[in-house]
Amino acid sequence: MTPTAQELLRTTAVRLAPDPDKNPLVPRIADGRARTRTIGLLALEQRHVIPSDRRSFQHLARRAAESKDLESAAFFDTLADGESLARERLNPLFDACGVSKSEVATHEPEPGCQAYPAYVSWLALNGDPADVVLALTANFAAWGQCCATVARGLRDHYGFPDEACGFFDLFAEPAPDVDRQALAAVQAGLERGRVTAAHLRFGRLLGHYEEMFWSTLAERDGVGGGGGGGGAAVAGR
Repeated sequence: MTPTAQELLRTTAVRLAPDPDKNPLVPRIADGRARTRTIGLLALEQRHVIPSDRRSFQHLARRAAESKDLESAAFFDTLADGESLARERLNPLFDACGVSKSEVATHEPEPGCQAYPAYVSWLALNGDPADVVLALTANFAAWGQCCATVARGLRDHYGFPDEACGFFDLFAEPAPDVDRQALAAVQAGLERGRVTAAHLRFGRLLGHYEEMFWSTLAERDGVGGGGGGGGAAVAGR
């Protein structure tokens, strides 16, 4: 029996959910053990992730529109707009972590942190939009949980003000409009026979590349290499 769009979104998220105990960095931020410098590196890497993902989502929206998949096009357009907002929220995070404007301009990104956006770019070129909607929606659920945990940790242990936590709050907050658009896109994909088993492969790889993002930053924090320092409260970034 063919699952409904709601059932498929739910089961896909469950099947692709990562093991939170295997994340090497988020628990360290949650209890204040990670260095403030590592959080700054996270923001610097996101400065490269965001514009790449934004262009990928815009390309997916165009591809979907050209194939008359207006539901998926609306979903990806909304994601692209969200990336623009995320970029604006990075500046207070830079300030809270003490990242200078010169470092923002000259930072060389880490390959392990940029594998995720590179694969999203591949999906933008090669994935059927309906399958990509499913894969991304499952991945966003896990990312949102990580962001919620990080935001709490930054407030509780690092003394970050709300403005500096805004980047993480953005992804941690419920997004009912995005959820409705994802549901409509998957429903339309099912009706047109455009949803395939490929969405599970896409989602599995997205999950692995996100693990690489966190693991790369954890290595810079000293996990497994002699410790990364505590999470002393800071007045500004």
